[in-house]
Amino acid sequence: MCEPLAALIELIRDNDGINDKARLAIVVTEAFGLTKDRSVYYCADYAIRFSSSASRNFGNTVLSLSNLRKYDDRPFIVCLVTPAQNFSLIANTTFLKKISHSSQELRVNNIRGSFNGSDIMRSFEGIENCAENIPRLFAIHADIGFEGNLPRLVEATNNISPSGVKFVVGDSARANILAAPSRAIRFAASQDASTLKSELDAKVAEYKNEILLAALIENVNVRGRIIEYLIAGDDEGLRQRLIAALKSGVHGLPAFKTDNTLGDYQRQFETFDTETDVKTKIMILNSNPKAYNLDKMLEFLAGNRAVFMFYFVGVDPGRIVDTVLVSMFQSDLLEATILLRHWAGRNSRGVSQFEGKAINRLIERPSTQIDEAKAQEFLSRVIAL
Repeated sequence: MCEPLAALIELIRDNDGINDKARLAIVVTEAFGLTKDRSVYYCADYAIRFSSSASRNFGNTVLSLSNLRKYDDRPFIVCLVTPAQNFSLIANTTFLKKISHSSQELRVNNIRGSFNGSDIMRSFEGIENCAENIPRLFAIHADIGFEGNLPRLVEATNNISPSGVKFVVGDSARANILAAPSRAIRFAASQDASTLKSELDAKVAEYKNEILLAALIENVNVRGRIIEYLIAGDDEGLRQRLIAALKSGVHGLPAFKTDNTLGDYQRQFETFDTETDVKTKIMILNSNPKAYNLDKMLEFLAGNRAVFMFYFVGVDPGRIVDTVLVSMFQSDLLEATILLRHWAGRNSRGVSQFEGKAINRLIERPSTQIDEAKAQEFLSRVIAL
């Protein structure tokens, strides 16, 4: 837990039994020099809202969605003050079930409504929403962000028909999907894997200086998209415009959209069709990068030649640490794959995410090991969602 957040949690616990949210707000604000914005107290490291209730369950209105948007880039904590104990919950948009109050007109282009205490998830994918787990939960939220959660909240709040399509797995598709770990093992041991890594490594070497400049961008989504495009983009004109903007100080970055496909880099070999997703890992940051859409992954692996790979680029201030090319089924990576089913709409199995520490270890100590039985068990679980 980062030092400012740990100090906040400790102070809140030290004041168990204060039973007065206004007094606790004063104690916390004076201790840490927080700025007040109506009912929210904030600093660069977190934002907090104090509520009170007779018990741990509360349905009070907490905050408007438009106001939460301002603080959704840092842990947003709801401190619930009860007679005997103070409870801290994380309430960023990833952990909201829906928007309750005055939200009938909520749309992706019309931010309306407020959320109640009862709208905050008390558990997320088996992780309890409590003070100890706030850093772990925020790491899950950080790469999804407000814009990623908004369509889900609109759908959940207003019962709008989801636009996604859940991939239907027939018998032949199931057989090909469950054979994917075996294909990945053969590919990882082949010369084709070496060729693929060499091609991507050459791009990293060519654009090393630009990658290091882009790594300084604070916005995780913008940073990732730019570096991925430098390495795997297919429009050379756009790449050069991005490079020019980076060299001029990141001002005036050209607007661009990346294809909403499974991987960034497609490559066909004699016996394999590969999709490779390029991911940057800033080694000094505790972040959980997005992995893949579960339905898109299944649809791709339903092909009998399909191999899905990840190419991780480890970056430290001023240097490229290393690169690693691994299958989605690599044992350490599979163990670190989080399935975000709560986040899914009704027509989707959801998305996945990687625990960042496992990627750091992979970059520092590359391994291509795959446990075929565990990989098949994972795929069977995803198919069943």
